[in-house]
Amino acid sequence: MSRTNTKAARLSPVLKPWPVLGALLMLSALVSVFWSQGLAARGLPDFTELVEENSSAVVNISTTTDLQSSGSRFQGMPFDERQFEQLPPFLQDFFRGPQSPFGGSPHSPQPSRSMGSGFIVSKDGYVLTNNHVVEGADEVIVRLNDRREFKAVIVGTDPRSDMAVLKIDNGDDLPVVSIGRSQDLKVGEWVFAIGSPFGFDYTVTAGIVSALGRSLPSENYVPFIQTDVAINPGNSGGPLFNLDGEVVGINSQIYTRSGGFMGVSFAIPIDDAMSVFRQIRDEGSVARGWLGVLIQEVNRDLAESFGLKRPRGALIAEVMEGSPAESGGLQSGDIVLEFNGESVQRSSDLPPMVGRTVVGESARLTVLREGREMDLDVEIGRLPEDGETAASPEVGSNGNSGANPLGLAVESLNDEMARAAGVDGGVLVSGVGQGAAYEAGIRPRDIITEINRKQVRSVDEFRKVVAGLPDNRAVSVRIVRQGRAIYLVMKP
Repeated sequence: MSRTNTKAARLSPVLKPWPVLGALLMLSALVSVFWSQGLAARGLPDFTELVEENSSAVVNISTTTDLQSSGSRFQGMPFDERQFEQLPPFLQDFFRGPQSPFGGSPHSPQPSRSMGSGFIVSKDGYVLTNNHVVEGADEVIVRLNDRREFKAVIVGTDPRSDMAVLKIDNGDDLPVVSIGRSQDLKVGEWVFAIGSPFGFDYTVTAGIVSALGRSLPSENYVPFIQTDVAINPGNSGGPLFNLDGEVVGINSQIYTRSGGFMGVSFAIPIDDAMSVFRQIRDEGSVARGWLGVLIQEVNRDLAESFGLKRPRGALIAEVMEGSPAESGGLQSGDIVLEFNGESVQRSSDLPPMVGRTVVGESARLTVLREGREMDLDVEIGRLPEDGETAASPEVGSNGNSGANPLGLAVESLNDEMARAAGVDGGVLVSGVGQGAAYEAGIRPRDIITEINRKQVRSVDEFRKVVAGLPDNRAVSVRIVRQGRAIYLVMKP
């Protein structure tokens, strides 16, 4: 090749492949970095720093109880033998074995042991956990993640909220958690838990808030946080954190058919927990507000019969004698729509609202009565310590009976029956045939006291009210069954 041709080749504008390939690789790497960061920012958080910052204030709690237990009790969650046998064989050996932290055989005469979790809320050693973790314990040991161990005393418990307050003595420089606000939680946001499931210390699990304000049958005064964070025996009493590293709940219960995690966990909101803690620390007990009413859910048919456009509120089925509700003018059949300006969408919303109200304070209730909204001021009382019981009336079947288009046979209610049931008049259902009453759920031995918001004190009144019922429209019926008043809906 000539010198001229060589020089022309050097000056050619054609790009060589290696610089182009390098630029493309660099661009691809940058896109990958930014893409992964974008994913993390949108919903895949990194928990490592949060765990490092907060683990030191989370504690493992082990208890010893000298009294014999009639069944297994892992970290305070009750397991019967049938549930226990559903566990894999290696887990049965782990829990029943002599080295088990849970005390060996369910029927062992040895002292029973239980494990759970908790967290330190003050530098002078106050620890929060679940009541069922320490219930009946003769000795409580609190262990930190730096392996320090302390004996703790039970300052007080509140079984209604499943809360317990412990106190570590002789501890210095104790780490504490940061307390958040559970009322700021949103469904779908990330949360994580630190605890000791099955005795495996400082296990971290994460998930999202699945629902808020859940009411469980055993805990009417706690609006639980529902999550899908993996919670198992041993996690009870441990903290639930948000992504700011603040405690927003105390892991308390799980819904399970197997004894293990099934995707549904419940935590006590930290706002409620701290209120309980302060009362136990300062007063030694917990005082909750009390109205003295029995309530039920407003379904679609009840809403129609009471003139509501949609189901909402808490229907008062019964007002207890001598209660704050009676003094404040509440009546059976009222539907509570608001409590101190807060909307009551479900009946389960009302008990926590009342329970959080300071005893002796006046609360403003908006109720629906006879199709009209009205405001009532009620002075909140203190919830009785021993719960509420109701006598089951013994009712007979004799006297004057009457038949009607509803398919009901009713008879007069004598004074003895009325006293036993705690009612002021009514009619006793002696028979139910096919028809609107049976479909509504009315059964023999029920006592009918009200139909379509009209009182029924006798068989004659019953007949008059039934004769005037509208066709093809839902009407409410108030009955007393085994001492409890409930509203049903009939469609004549």
